[in-house]
Order: sequence, then C-alpha cells, then structure tokens
Amino acid sequence: MISVQEAFSILEHNLPALHKVEYPLFQARKHILAESLSSPINMPPFRQSAMDGYALCLHNDLVYEIVGEVKAGDSHLVQLLPGQAVKIFTGAAVPDSAQAVIQIEKVSANGTQLLLDELVQPETNVRPIGEQISKGDLALEKGTLLNAAAIGFLAGLGFTHVKVFQMPKIGIVVTGNELTKPGLPLEHGKVYESNGIMLQSALLDAYYDAVTLYEVNDDFENTKNKLNDALTCNELVLVSGGISVGDYDFVARALKELQVQTLFYKVNQKPGKPLFAGKLHNKMVFALPGNPAACLTCFYVYVLPTLAIMSGAEANYQQAVMVSLAHDYEVKNTRCQFLKASINDGEAEVLSHQNSSMLNSFSVSNGLVYVPHGHYELKKGDKVEVYLL
Repeated sequence: MISVQEAFSILEHNLPALHKVEYPLFQARKHILAESLSSPINMPPFRQSAMDGYALCLHNDLVYEIVGEVKAGDSHLVQLLPGQAVKIFTGAAVPDSAQAVIQIEKVSANGTQLLLDELVQPETNVRPIGEQISKGDLALEKGTLLNAAAIGFLAGLGFTHVKVFQMPKIGIVVTGNELTKPGLPLEHGKVYESNGIMLQSALLDAYYDAVTLYEVNDDFENTKNKLNDALTCNELVLVSGGISVGDYDFVARALKELQVQTLFYKVNQKPGKPLFAGKLHNKMVFALPGNPAACLTCFYVYVLPTLAIMSGAEANYQQAVMVSLAHDYEVKNTRCQFLKASINDGEAEVLSHQNSSMLNSFSVSNGLVYVPHGHYELKKGDKVEVYLL
C-alpha cells in the first residue's frame, strides 16, 4: 500500500504522450490549443463606429450638413468636408475624413440639417484600427481552453481550422451482479446502479463527452471481454467495482491477462483504499472502488487531473489549496482522509455522512478536506488542504 503522494508521483511518470490533431473551429471547442496563434488581421480592420449616430468632419460649430449615410457592411468611401456629417450605424466603417461619431440621442435632425447638443472631441465613439488586436500580435497562447468566447474570437479573426490536443475517449466499465437499473423493481439483495451515470455526469461537467458505458456481470470471461473492448476503443478506461479480492471480483485477474501493467494497487487513504492504476501501451486504466463516495473521491483526486494532463491542460495532481477550518475537528484514523466538505466564505465545514457508500453529503459538497493519518485535534481557524470540486 502506497501513500497519496507516491500515487501522484507514479502517475506523473507514466502519463502517455500528447497527440495533436487539426479540427474545424467549431469541432475544436472544449479542446486545448496545441499551438500559439497570431492574428492574421487587425481587429477591427477599419475605424469602426461604436454607436448609432452621425460621423462628423469636425468644425467649431454645432450645426452640420447631412450628406449621406453609412450602414454596417458598406464598403463605399465617403469624403466629408468640414461641417459635413453622415448618418452611421454601430459597426460601420467611419470615413477617413470623419474625426468623431456623436450618438443619435445627442442630436436633432431636420432634413439635411443636423444640430448637436454639444461639441464633440476627436475620436469620440470611434474604435481605432487594431483596438482589440493588431496584425501579428499573439491571439491565443498554446494551452488555452477553447471555450465559446475563444471560438468566437478566433472566428472573428478569420480562422477556420486550429490544431488542438486530442481529448481521450473514455470507457466506463460497471461491474456487479447486485446492480439493478433505476426504474426497474428492486429485488431483495439488489441496489440501483449509480456509479455509471455519476461518472458520466462528472466527465460531462469537465467537457469530456466521448464516453462509452460498458456493463458486465460478475463472470470472468465476460469481464475480460468487456475490458478488452473498452481498452481497444478508448484511451482511458474506468472500472467501477470488482477490483477487491472477493470470490467474485474478477477485474484484477482480467486486467493481468490483458497484459495491463500495474502502476499501483491500494492507497493509504479513506475512502478509496482499493484504488488500482494501470497502463497498457499509451492507455490508462483506473479501477475505482465500488462504493459510490469512494468512487467519486478517487475520480476527482486522481482521474480528473490525469484526463486534464492527457488533454494538454496545464494541470497537476498537487491541486489542493489552503483553507481555514470552520470548526474544531478530531482526526482519528490510520489512513489519511478525504473528507466531504462545504467551502463558504473562505472556510471549510466538514460534513456528516462521511461513509464511503454515502452520496447524500457529497451532493452538497464543493470540496474535499485532506487530513493526514493519526490521532490529533484540528482547531477552528487551522489551515487545511482542500481539493476544490
């Protein structure tokens, strides 16, 4: 049995190489940019009106002559003389001969005569060329997550394709004869299966949507075949349950026959002691405990950082932050603990129902308080390590 820090170190030294792929811009959303991008154009590429109003060729008077209009998208050039104005709309190109735009609420128009409420300073309501970014400047850095704003920004610069780090496909293998699908009658001795949909939900929350669910009964050949299918089609495989040493726990034996290299098995922690991590060529395998809270704890602490790094993100396993404890707490355990907690106003409150089978407190938790093993007292205000969820 190894420590949490040893488990982190082993994973860091066994992560597969990153793979780059070029995608159309929309398909690249939620991916990590694999190369830095420079802007191919100025944005805006012309002097642009920031308001609906009138573009003015300034002179020292409040009265102007209206000589036309410029709509957004118009490409014709207008030449103004001092004291002349054109009606203009937001986003339209400001004529080179105009020095300012006055918003429509500050004027009154009568035929071709325009009367200003006040004198206007040069460059008022005019977005200069390259105000957002100049041609050749850095647009987005390698390692940037392409969210909706980033996709829109790149589209506005004219990009159609980008190189990103390929996100891993993920297989979830759920084991257990005792499991029943929600919605079906619950027979004596059975429980509803929740780990599969829980892990799928957690993955979707983190932008991983290439997920396949495999269900397997507690039978060796079936377990081996389903694991082989999952390993063939995915870069990371999660197994829920079946990794312990009971008579009907076949996962460890099946993984061995499939030549999955054991990186570690069992971590000195609670919950989640029977955690397995393995590797097959460039694929990662995690066999998670069957108890739901233990399963989800191991997912957040070990699996999610692994996925982030495999996807090209600047992530690591040392993700804990220091937070003040909201109350006294007695630690009395031979294993380190990840305690479900509520983090509010910079303080961590350890919740009740810490059992590895209980999700009710996890459902209102937004952090895991990490406490080393031993028998000692933590006092209100003491700093503790917290893994934010």
